[in-house]
Amino acid sequence: MTGGKEKLGSISKAGNRYLRQLLVVGALAVIRRAKQLGYTRYPWLVKLMERRSVKIAAVALANKMARIAWAMMARGEPYRAALPI
Repeated sequence: MTGGKEKLGSISKAGNRYLRQLLVVGALAVIRRAKQLGYTRYPWLVKLMERRSVKIAAVALANKMARIAWAMMARGEPYRAALPI
């Protein structure tokens, strides 16, 4: 039971394997850079990295980037960064 929260699935192994690899490599670069600077724009990612390994957090970030890219292409809209909390 999710308590009314929407539960998104994991990153799927269907589709282009190379594209999935690029998304994960890009996510690892974001995480590496955030560790160098000591902050990240994604508070949820910091909390996730406290509980899970870096690679699992990278796959979660890659999944989120894939969903954002899909939504941008489906709607034909440019990227809009989330407002800081």
